[in-house]
Amino acid sequence: MNKNVIIEEGGWETVSTQVIYPGPHLRLLIEHVRTPTRPQGFPWTVVRRKCGSMVAPLTQDGKFILIKQERVPVRMSLWEFPAGQVDHSDSPSASDISNAALRELREEAGYEPGAGCELIPLGYYFSSQGFTDEHCYMFLAKGVVPGAAGPAHDTGEAILETKAFTPVELRAMIANNEIRDANTLSVYARMCACGLL
Repeated sequence: MNKNVIIEEGGWETVSTQVIYPGPHLRLLIEHVRTPTRPQGFPWTVVRRKCGSMVAPLTQDGKFILIKQERVPVRMSLWEFPAGQVDHSDSPSASDISNAALRELREEAGYEPGAGCELIPLGYYFSSQGFTDEHCYMFLAKGVVPGAAGPAHDTGEAILETKAFTPVELRAMIANNEIRDANTLSVYARMCACGLL
């Protein structure tokens, strides 16, 4: 896994950085940047954010587990795969990233790896590369089972429902625009491209 996605080489250079907001989960900056095609440099407003990890949980009988979660910025409740920020995101190890995916599986969906469960890494994607370096690592967890303890939601999240969907139902929900979050759409596309669906 590529742990450092910001690599300045070949004409990329951050000349200066002005911190506008130094929050615990994200930082708002104005960066003066030189690029391969613009060596004179220019300012750009950037949001630096911890990386995330998400999991597409697949039960032993071949159904995907999704959660329905209230999302305040868009004022909607959306069906999604479990996801969350990675601890130690400044330089996360491969195990930090996979453990975060499994943590979110347990906390948000109340599921855990079953006997013989396979956790398949599917790379990462950028959520909105025009203004943020936020990126999310994707996993397919084949063979999950309900956890004995059930979900353990964080106080800041409102997960309304957890439900199993067949691959056909999931595809229909995506085609009908019922699933609209970048995490779920990205991991679905990657699973299709890798021949896992």
